[in-house]
Amino acid sequence: MPINYYVAFAIALFSIGVAGVLTRRNAIIIFMCVELMLNAVNLLLVAFSKLHYANVAEFNPFASVGTDGQVFVFFIMVVAAAEVSVGLAIIVMMYRNIHSVDINFLNRLKH
Repeated sequence: MPINYYVAFAIALFSIGVAGVLTRRNAIIIFMCVELMLNAVNLLLVAFSKLHYANVAEFNPFASVGTDGQVFVFFIMVVAAAEVSVGLAIIVMMYRNIHSVDINFLNRLKH
């Protein structure tokens, strides 16, 4: 499959994520949109890693490349899991205090 399909799909996913972050007020939906943007980046990393491996394997069949993108994806997934755990803990505490997950109510916590 050509790389253009992966790039177009990742751009669409990333755009949906950005639109969700900018337009939604629910904190859980915003976290889901951030995860969608991270998954779009992961898709591009794997696609470009596969493309790079295909180009190198054409000239050197014994080359051991192709795992660079997958390693970066692994680290991004670990950071995303940590972000979700901390973010959901903050959302739960916010819900316990103000009984809403609307991010506009976060301004009340300043005072």
